[in-house]
Amino acid sequence: MYDAGKIIIGLVIFVVFLTFAFWMDAGKAVPPPKPKLNTPVIMKMPKAERKCVESKEFMRTEHMQLLDTWRNEALREGNTEYINTNGKMYIVSLQNTCMKCHSNKKDFCDKCHDYAGVKPYCWRCHFVKGQMKNWE
Repeated sequence: MYDAGKIIIGLVIFVVFLTFAFWMDAGKAVPPPKPKLNTPVIMKMPKAERKCVESKEFMRTEHMQLLDTWRNEALREGNTEYINTNGKMYIVSLQNTCMKCHSNKKDFCDKCHDYAGVKPYCWRCHFVKGQMKNWE
């Protein structure tokens, strides 16, 4: 019981040390990036055709699951056609369907993935047209 003061001080120092990173980042949240949809290909399309394979809300939250499903169905089952919720058919292809319109990988894909702290493995095999480099 004679060392109670030292133990309490030690515990306080430990808690401060443990929570220091949270204290340093308090109030420094940055807003999520807004992907730019003004690529040359998109801007050439008539307004009525400027639609992604699914809704904007769906693509923001579920695009990775959709791409995983596309990969599995195309490579393992040979199904290369995707029918969206509106009944429109698309070719299952990251490079030829998605990157056709979203050709600005650096502004469109990378900004959000960097913000979220994720490194998708798509770029181990796929590359942006005109670039013979794989991204990691």
